[in-house]
Amino acid sequence: MLGVIGGSGFYTFFGADARTISLDTPYGAPSAPITVGTVGEHEVAFLPRHGVKHEFSPHTVPYRANMWALRALGVRRIFGPCAVGSLTPELGPGAMVVPDQLVDRTTGRDDTYFDSRGIHVGFADPYCPTLRAAAAELPGVVDGGTMVVVQGPRFSTRAESQWFAQQGFTLVNMTGYPEAVLARELEMCYAAIALVTDLDAGIDAGTAVRAVDVFAEFERNLVPFKKLVHEAIDNVDFERTCTHCLPHDGVELPFDLP
Repeated sequence: MLGVIGGSGFYTFFGADARTISLDTPYGAPSAPITVGTVGEHEVAFLPRHGVKHEFSPHTVPYRANMWALRALGVRRIFGPCAVGSLTPELGPGAMVVPDQLVDRTTGRDDTYFDSRGIHVGFADPYCPTLRAAAAELPGVVDGGTMVVVQGPRFSTRAESQWFAQQGFTLVNMTGYPEAVLARELEMCYAAIALVTDLDAGIDAGTAVRAVDVFAEFERNLVPFKKLVHEAIDNVDFERTCTHCLPHDGVELPFDLP
């Protein structure tokens, strides 16, 4: 089964024929009940990252519960659509990007399931190459880029934005971590698909990022963005062949994977 975790403004994915599943996890309840439907030949589970009414801010999203719940339902491959700011004028609002790297600038988030036994997962390449290719090869999609994940819920200062750009980062986001590393710990393939909603404060001189504008831009592009996610799912092979996202070979885990 494939999974889709919808970001800000991305609260539904299926029509009325989808079934809804509510479940709990050792880490509490996920952000919302999970809906399950079909896209082409794939069964797909959809979870709105922030809840169905955007109840959760980026720093309060129950990331561990979300990823555990999807894994428990049988999900092994996940697309993570998200809204991002751009750190380069070349990527304006409406651009769709499949990043290949991330930088974590968050603090205090529960970002591991392994609180014992000193288990360390490889994370040099944080996204599944197979899922990335399924999305990146679609027309109009920008392939590659580094997404810096900030704590939120505030937006960056101009100085922070300029600093990120000077480091060569191309996108800024508030939810891409720890989602990606938790997927890796649970041996699930994961790839982000980013929709640019704004030029960040230090890039677009004289203006500031406002939440109302971000949501409005996301809403304007929601239909083509959902279409892109559907097409990416159609591009995924029915059988999972990726070994890049299976980091625990020969390692005794402190619990059984769900």
